[in-house]
Amino acid sequence: MSLKIRLSRWGAKKRPVYRIVVADARAPRDGRFIENLGTFDPMKAKDDTTRLTLNGDKAKDWIAKGAQPTDRVLKLLASIGAAEAPVRNNPEKAKPKKKAQERAAEAEKLTAAAAE
Repeated sequence: MSLKIRLSRWGAKKRPVYRIVVADARAPRDGRFIENLGTFDPMKAKDDTTRLTLNGDKAKDWIAKGAQPTDRVLKLLASIGAAEAPVRNNPEKAKPKKKAQERAAEAEKLTAAAAE
């Protein structure tokens, strides 16, 4: 049985509130879970202390038992210091596409010609 630490959606329409739960990977997103570890309310301000309530000790215990946190939960655990999130960087994705590079090259030519 593979376990996941993941978000389970609660709250009203367009007002999401998430529970951070340990569940079997085969269980539905909002379905059966093994243990509730905390809550996450993305609608609250980032500096609000009640935005994230999470029991880090229980989360560490479940990770030690083999539960795999999802990417978002791993970021939340890293924000409270219960886990280390991997540094992700994809510089290729941030580069401008072909047409934008051509436009930038043309603009450079025009500015160089105007400077002369």
